[in-house]
Amino acid sequence: MAAAPLPPAEAEALVRALQGSELRDIGGQRWLRQHEYVEKLNMHGILSASAGQEQLLTELLVTHAKIPVLIGELISVEIWKHKIFPVLCRLEDFKPRSTFPIYVVLYHEASIINLLETVFFHKEICESAEDSILDLIDYCHRKLTLLAARSTKAQAVTSAELCAEPLASPSSMQELQKQAEVMEFEISLKALSVLRFITDQVDSLPLSALTRMLNTHNLPCLFVELVEQCPWSCWEAGKLKKFENGTWHVVPPEDQVKITKLDGQVWLALLNLLLSPECQRKYRFDGFNKSQLLKLRAFLTDVLIDQLPNLVEMQRFLSYLAVTDPAPPKKDLILEQVPVIWDHILKKNSGKWEAIAKHQVKHAFSPTEEELKLQARRWAQTYSLDMMEALAPDKPRCRVCGVEATKRCSRCRNEWYCTRACQVQHWQKHKPACNLMAAVPGSVDGL
Repeated sequence: MAAAPLPPAEAEALVRALQGSELRDIGGQRWLRQHEYVEKLNMHGILSASAGQEQLLTELLVTHAKIPVLIGELISVEIWKHKIFPVLCRLEDFKPRSTFPIYVVLYHEASIINLLETVFFHKEICESAEDSILDLIDYCHRKLTLLAARSTKAQAVTSAELCAEPLASPSSMQELQKQAEVMEFEISLKALSVLRFITDQVDSLPLSALTRMLNTHNLPCLFVELVEQCPWSCWEAGKLKKFENGTWHVVPPEDQVKITKLDGQVWLALLNLLLSPECQRKYRFDGFNKSQLLKLRAFLTDVLIDQLPNLVEMQRFLSYLAVTDPAPPKKDLILEQVPVIWDHILKKNSGKWEAIAKHQVKHAFSPTEEELKLQARRWAQTYSLDMMEALAPDKPRCRVCGVEATKRCSRCRNEWYCTRACQVQHWQKHKPACNLMAAVPGSVDGL
C-alpha cells in the first residue's frame, strides 16, 4: 500500500505538540517524542509537497506559531553537537551498548533543516519566523562558511573514507564522528536552500535581516566563494562527480555542463541579493566587494545563461558595476535587532558542558537491552519503510554508487545496493542503524 500524507487531524496534533527543549533534556524520553513528531512531519511535508498539497502543513505551522520553535530546536541541537558531543567522545569509560540513540540526536538537526527546506518556499512561513529569522540567517551563514572552507578534494576524500573498509577497527564513537562529518555536509546543503528561499522574500524581510545578510555576513561574497569552490562537485580518477539526492554520482560527459539544483540555488540567491533595489541601497559596493562580485563574469557563459535565462540581468548588472562606483549605502536610523537564541543557550549552559554530558550518559545514552528494543519498535514505526520508499517513487538506487539497485539489506530492509561489494563497502556506516533495527521482532538476521 503506497504511503500517503498524514490525515489533517493527526498532522495538526503533531504540530500542536511541538515544543522547545532544554539542552540537558536532549536524548531523553520526552525529547525523543519531539524527534518523532519532527520526523513524521518531515516525511509528511515531503509527501505533501510532491503531491502539491503542502498548504495544510504550512497553515498549521503558521497558525500555531511553530516556526520559531523549530528554529530554536535547530540551534539547540547544533550547540549540543559542538559542545556536548565532543565531551561524550572523550569520556574513556563511556562505551555505549548502541550508538544509535546518539545518532538520533545528530540526525535531529538534519530532520529539522529538511522540514524547514520543504516549507520555507512559502512567503507566510518566512514571515511567521518573526525575530527568529535573524537566528536562522546566522545558522545558515555558519553552515555555508564551513561549506565554502572545505576544498572539493577534502570533501571527496571524506566521502570515500566513510564508505571504505577501515584498515583498523575504530571504536563505535569514532564511527559516529565520521558519520557526523558527512551529515554536516548534507545539512549545510539544506541550509543553502533555506537561505535561498529567505532571499526570495527580500522585499518583505525586516531591515535588520537585510543588514545581517548583506553587511554583517556579506552573503554576496560568500556566494561568490561557493560558485568558485563548488563543494558539491569534484574530480576523482579523471571522472566528474556531483553530489545530488544524498549521494555522489559520476556525471556522464554529455551532462557535465548541466547545472545542478545546488548551483541554481546559489545563482538565484545572488540574483535576489544583487538586483533588488533595496539590497543595492544597503550593500557596500567597496573595492573588495566589487572585485569579488566581478569574478562572477567568468562563470556567466552562454551555456549557463541558456539554463538560467534570468542571469542575463546579472550579466548586465556586473557590466554596469565594472565601469561605475555605486553610491555608499544609506544609513537607516533604526534600532537594529540582533539574534538571541544562540547567545541565550550558550550563556545559560556555559561551564556546564561536561556535567550535561555525564547526565545524558546516565539518563539517555545508556539504555538497557530491553529499553533499546522498545525504542527500536518506535523508531521502526517512525522511519516507516513504506513511507521512505514513497519519498523516492523512482526505482531504488544504490546507497554507495547511485545506480539502480535490486538488493536490499536483509536484516533491517532499509538500505538498497546494486552489488554485494557496495553493501560490504557501506557496512561500517550502516551498521549502527542496522543492528538496532534488526532487534525489532520480525526482522531477518544475516546480511
